[in-house]
Amino acid sequence: MKELVIFALFLLYFTTNGFAQSDEESAVKKTITNLFTGMKDGDSTLTRTAFAPAAIMQTIANKEGKVSIRTESVNDFIKFIGTPHQEKYDERIVFTKILIDGPLASVWTDYKFYLGDKFSHCGVNSFQLVKGDQGWQIVYIIDTRRKDECN
Repeated sequence: MKELVIFALFLLYFTTNGFAQSDEESAVKKTITNLFTGMKDGDSTLTRTAFAPAAIMQTIANKEGKVSIRTESVNDFIKFIGTPHQEKYDERIVFTKILIDGPLASVWTDYKFYLGDKFSHCGVNSFQLVKGDQGWQIVYIIDTRRKDECN
């Protein structure tokens, strides 16, 4: 009987911790999903909620074999999203890896980007998020962009 109680407590402990992790993963995913939903819908307010103040956005460019890093203003990006435009900016992501340690999350997503229904490019996003008073927010994002080898 004692072994059964110990086993039940053991099971309860790991089940509870598993659900807590799952809840945090869901919250992290929601933040990132809000970014891309806002982008697709032209909703700059929703997009803004995904970012922490002073967040950094960067892109790795590879032109003619020369790699460079381009930093973009989050404020300019949000203004761009909110400016009326004809085609939807549709970035379709797949959550590949989510790592969480307390208030820090690191997320890797593959993506394909479409302007309306027309394929534009693909790549990966690497996000760093921090959980603060406003919940999970993106503090850093860097991506790659390419037109070939997009599965």
